[in-house]
Amino acid sequence: MSTENLLVELGTEELPPKALKSLGLAFRDGIVDGLGQRELDFGEVQWFASPRRLAVLVHGVALQAADREVEVLGPPVDRARDDAGDWTPAAAGFARKQGVEPDALQSIDTPKGARLGLRSRVSGVKTRECLNEIIQGSIQQLPIPKRMRWGASRVEFVRPVHWVVAMLGQDCDHGEILGLPTGNTTRGHRFHSSGTITLQRPEDYAAALAEARVVADFEQRQQMIREQVAIEASALQATAVIDQDLLDEVTGLVEWPVALTGSFEARFLEVPAEALVSSMKEHQKYFHLVDQQGQLKPNFVTLCNIESTDPIQVIAGNERVIRPRLADAAFFFATDKKVPLADRVEQLNSIVFQKQLGTVYDKTQRVVGLAGALAEQIGAPVESARRAALLSKTDLGTDMVLEFSDMQGIAGSYYALHDGEEADVAAALAQQYWPRFAGDQLPESGTACALGIADRLDTLVGIFGIGQPPSGSKDPFALRRASLAVLRIMVEKNLDLDLRNCLKLAAAQFPEDTLAEGTTGQVLVYMIERFRAWFEEEHIAAEVFRAVSARNLSRPLDIQRRVHAVDAFTRLPQAAALAAANKRVSNILDKLEEGHQFGEVSADLLHGAQEKALAEQLQALAHTSGEHLARDEYTQALACLADLRDTVDSFFDSVMVNADDSALRHNRLNLLKKLRDLFLQVADISQLAVSK
Repeated sequence: MSTENLLVELGTEELPPKALKSLGLAFRDGIVDGLGQRELDFGEVQWFASPRRLAVLVHGVALQAADREVEVLGPPVDRARDDAGDWTPAAAGFARKQGVEPDALQSIDTPKGARLGLRSRVSGVKTRECLNEIIQGSIQQLPIPKRMRWGASRVEFVRPVHWVVAMLGQDCDHGEILGLPTGNTTRGHRFHSSGTITLQRPEDYAAALAEARVVADFEQRQQMIREQVAIEASALQATAVIDQDLLDEVTGLVEWPVALTGSFEARFLEVPAEALVSSMKEHQKYFHLVDQQGQLKPNFVTLCNIESTDPIQVIAGNERVIRPRLADAAFFFATDKKVPLADRVEQLNSIVFQKQLGTVYDKTQRVVGLAGALAEQIGAPVESARRAALLSKTDLGTDMVLEFSDMQGIAGSYYALHDGEEADVAAALAQQYWPRFAGDQLPESGTACALGIADRLDTLVGIFGIGQPPSGSKDPFALRRASLAVLRIMVEKNLDLDLRNCLKLAAAQFPEDTLAEGTTGQVLVYMIERFRAWFEEEHIAAEVFRAVSARNLSRPLDIQRRVHAVDAFTRLPQAAALAAANKRVSNILDKLEEGHQFGEVSADLLHGAQEKALAEQLQALAHTSGEHLARDEYTQALACLADLRDTVDSFFDSVMVNADDSALRHNRLNLLKKLRDLFLQVADISQLAVSK
């Protein structure tokens, strides 16, 4: 079948740099999905995205989809004719719907018997006839939160569109897209190129734009930027810190990248490095440099979108722009240090945390009490934790944080050291916000852990307590992230805290009647449920977590150990049979009348070798597994219980549990209860018996 290469390009005014990569990928996916839905074969796909264009090049697109057989089924054959041999209304109606005479229908065998039907051959769709629809569909599916209009047109897009290329081979007339006729002319660099560029073939696209000073391939352009920045840094015997998000954004700002190195006065290095980096990165899109010891250097690398004939002037211009920003940071730092953090505590009364929960000062007082209690439980210095909690939010009122919001906590840490606070307290002020995102570093000290947990639990309990839990995608107080952070700290820092008790301590810090009844229980369920996503990322089956959560546990570190133990148990050859046996045992015991009294297993009432063997093995394993459980060795405990498989199977094959003799029946039920309790010490293994 004949094929042609397909090129689609939307030429626009400068697109949002932070969204450019996602727009380019989404445009590619939309074109590919459109072709696939119409069963049009194609080969390699390339995507392009630069500030002024989104484009897709698809090699070897079939000009027409393959013909296909269509089978339409009607009524059963035995109901197609009446006793007189005439077509029934059902058969006649089916034929009429298909536009044929009943005699044209045929008998088609199906798994449910012979059906009256019609087979026909349908010609495949022609690419040219549906290309406009494919492009329009891809545009409509782009992740654009807010579309705009321009001029008198009612067309909407993320930015004004000035040209559209749609080439199927040399055929470029495919109707209108976004109010513009499709064609084969594109445009190059805004300053290094003039006029239009006529494309002869789709595959000429990248080379033609390169001649016009446009590197259209997003990933190629990004690699050029990475290499240029590294070369500029090496000239100063330094290393460029290349943040991926910033790299994506800069790649979305330039079409012809040219890296240049600038500098600033060394005196600015007295300012916290984080503030300087924030200013360079967020406001100017500069890459900062560090020396071999990781210390910030008074230099930066910027990316230009032109090859200047006088780069010295370009560098000087960038240096002039950054200097006032750094001067502001230096001024804020010097001014803020004049007021000790301890003197700023009362100022927190003027900052509202949440209308029903009071000010940040109120929150601080609650966190002081909770952080101290948690510090005592984990063996951290109580007074240090309380002091860190008292100062934890004081930097919210500093000029530095008001100007650079991402300096929250970091600024407080610098100011605390300047004020003569303990190093442990100062470090905790910055680390209270760790982890800030998935995979981020955790607080290092016990003081920081106590503060970080206390701050988040106070928020969780407070927001749930006033009836504003997260719903759907709405989570204004980031409670999901806070929950996962608390779980990570407890588990990965080996803090064996009881979350239920921690939440009760948090609730106790609030004034009476602030929180709704049952708040701590609601928060506990919500937080433990966050574990589900955690273990899904570790590729642990949902039923494993369900088996552990059925125990209604509240120590995150303990839950994590049990989940991993049960996961290891499921890989044993005996696991499936023992899970099924536990399910059977649970079904038997659950049917007993409420209030049924269990007792000890009587050796005198054990009849038969299988019954005695199970009782003896349970007795032995209770001791062995008990020793493992005393050391929280859940994996070893379940591994030894796996030896029960053959004995349990023999018991159920040979013993009638519901014996007529009530004494025998009660004794056997006691035996099964002992079996279930052994496993329940770790998890409800019966939850693993999933029906196939």
